[in-house]
Amino acid sequence: MPQRALDRRTFLAAGAAVLLATRARAQTAPSSAGPADPKLVDDLVAANRILADQGVVDGYGHVSVRHPADPQRYLMSRSIAPELVTAADVMEYDLDSVPVDARDRASYLERFIHGEIYRARPDVKAVVHNHSPSVIPFGVSTVALRPLYHMSAFLGGGVPVFDIKTAAGGPTDMLVRTPALGRALAQTLGGRPVALMRGHGAVVVADSLPRVVFRSVYTEVNARLQGQAMALGGPVTYLDDEEARRAEASVGGTIPRPWELWKKKALRSH
Repeated sequence: MPQRALDRRTFLAAGAAVLLATRARAQTAPSSAGPADPKLVDDLVAANRILADQGVVDGYGHVSVRHPADPQRYLMSRSIAPELVTAADVMEYDLDSVPVDARDRASYLERFIHGEIYRARPDVKAVVHNHSPSVIPFGVSTVALRPLYHMSAFLGGGVPVFDIKTAAGGPTDMLVRTPALGRALAQTLGGRPVALMRGHGAVVVADSLPRVVFRSVYTEVNARLQGQAMALGGPVTYLDDEEARRAEASVGGTIPRPWELWKKKALRSH
């Protein structure tokens, strides 16, 4: 066969393969739940900026919100530093963490944290994954993270620790980069609002973006204060379960106050 004819056949075959792959991706892409409320998208952008402004995330970390039109969908930014997130960066995912319309935008490697928690916890409407620095020591030591003041009362009842080596059955790169690891993390979280991740960070959940941001900020603050209190020497008096329950009920109704303040500060320079 002449070389020119062979080259043409190879070229056409390659083109057909690309077309088939493109069609396959289009067929397997999940359907959209429809446009999200612009205010919710704006709040998701604000949540990213607030978490950066409050020192909970830096160039890493992510926050998502369940799509109000379909509990099988959630919204999260493309892979970008949280402080840089805009409304144009927000993408829609199904609970398998497959993007509805990727358009060549990169996704966070650990998006499976979000999809699997939403699948396991119908009550959860927002999820944060962060590498909050003061929290890290409590995930690698035998000292439990416990609430020692009323703003962190939601920590009452215990904070579980996820060990990815145990979940994976051996060493990993410490990233929750598969659905199976996401499911294992969701199982460790159980019905709690916060779980630590050994050598990695934390996951925080709530029924709204303002509340998940509030919990993320005060988990970091409590960890910092607990370390300071323990360094003073002697016993530390923590909130008991009833104090934590009452304090959470009282403080929980005031979350719009810091949310609006944090949002104003975080968006001021943008």
